[in-house]
Amino acid sequence: SAQDPFYVLPLVMGASMFLQQKLNPQPLDPIQARVFQIMPVFFTVFFLFFPAGLVLYWTVNNLLSIAQQWRINKVIGATSK
Repeated sequence: SAQDPFYVLPLVMGASMFLQQKLNPQPLDPIQARVFQIMPVFFTVFFLFFPAGLVLYWTVNNLLSIAQQWRINKVIGATSK
């Protein structure tokens, strides 16, 4: 498959990856936290040149992971009150 000519999918993938990392707990090591902040930028640049099917797969996976993590955070928050 060809790459996305309008670069919409890689940008959505980068945004979803950034949101997914914000939902997860921050690592204690500051270097690891900084690497996690930079990863969405690098992945977005890499995925600009990847086939659109792969970018779509990764984006859907990120969105499903966001939904799963949001639900887990909601359930844990409800049980801790």
